[in-house]
Amino acid sequence: MSAVFLENMENMEYMEVQRRPATMKQFTTGDLNKQIGDITDAASREPVMLTRHKKPRFVLMSYEHYERMRTGGDPRRAYHISDMPAEHADLFDEAIDRLARGEGYDDEP
Repeated sequence: MSAVFLENMENMEYMEVQRRPATMKQFTTGDLNKQIGDITDAASREPVMLTRHKKPRFVLMSYEHYERMRTGGDPRRAYHISDMPAEHADLFDEAIDRLARGEGYDDEP
């Protein structure tokens, strides 16, 4: 990597983030009465929104998800670039080198 790039990176931070679906599944409160099994199964995987009169009213989620939210057990972690774990630094270096060669990201054609 270039020295100028590395100098600029000294004050950078990065955040490890798990990707999440863009929108929450939605069900009506009437659906809850008719499809409790399907809705609780969906809520065991990710929070679901319950609507009444087309307005969001409740969120149903697993107890484990609730506890993570309540206790701040967020899986994301921010690091200063100098404190980046070695395996992340290696992946970061590889990605920067690929971009420098004009190869793009893994998910691009």
